[in-house]
Amino acid sequence: MDGTPAKASTDHVTVTRHDKGVVLVRMNRFDKKNALTGAMYDTMRGVIENAAAEGTRAVVFAGGPGVFTSGNDIGDFIQRSAGGETRSPAGDFIKALATVEVPMVAAVDGLAIGIGTTMMLHMDLAYASPNAMFRMPFVDLGLVPEAASSLLFPRLAGIKKATEYIMLAEPFGAKEAEAMGVVNAVLPAEELEAKALAVATKLASKPPIALAHSRRLLRKGADEIRARMDEEGALFAELLKGDEAKAAFMAFMTRK
Repeated sequence: MDGTPAKASTDHVTVTRHDKGVVLVRMNRFDKKNALTGAMYDTMRGVIENAAAEGTRAVVFAGGPGVFTSGNDIGDFIQRSAGGETRSPAGDFIKALATVEVPMVAAVDGLAIGIGTTMMLHMDLAYASPNAMFRMPFVDLGLVPEAASSLLFPRLAGIKKATEYIMLAEPFGAKEAEAMGVVNAVLPAEELEAKALAVATKLASKPPIALAHSRRLLRKGADEIRARMDEEGALFAELLKGDEAKAAFMAFMTRK
């Protein structure tokens, strides 16, 4: 490249290709607090699934000022379920997180709800601004955790903290996320994205074979992670049809 990032935009996700094979994936549905639709999930999944084939060496995920993502677009979610769609774009994206072959870095400013929190467990490195706020509201929605967070979060935070943040659905801030190892560091919001891109560029500059093997060694247990994702996914789909989830979603839509 000539130093000018190449941009592509689709379905409220902007994909910008930087030098050295670094790709910035930005969720930019800011009027809806970056609530994720099926189309947005599919776009992001395509980036990470095709990373190796397209010469991508590292991927950075970012949102915008004050919001990383508020999680699933509940309206889109309900519409897909009511329409009888059996494929889950969110589930497909989650599974792709566990199999991607290139390093992933996150820059989190503001809200990181649901998948905004659980995807941190699959990032190689993550950075947050002081006003980042994480939350896993699955139980409150009549559902179970996703993205193998029921396995990975207790490993990071311990069972007591995991219970607090998964079963009580309590939010936690950037400093707590740093203390638990959910993010690597807390930085001023204006420095966040530059830091994530710099780190991704550094990773992309490493000897690729040595980096790939080292990453694989650090991520041993992929089969266990995929099995937990399948278990969570089956329960999630079952509960989604139940009265508790329907009541929670109806209450959410009524509040809106």
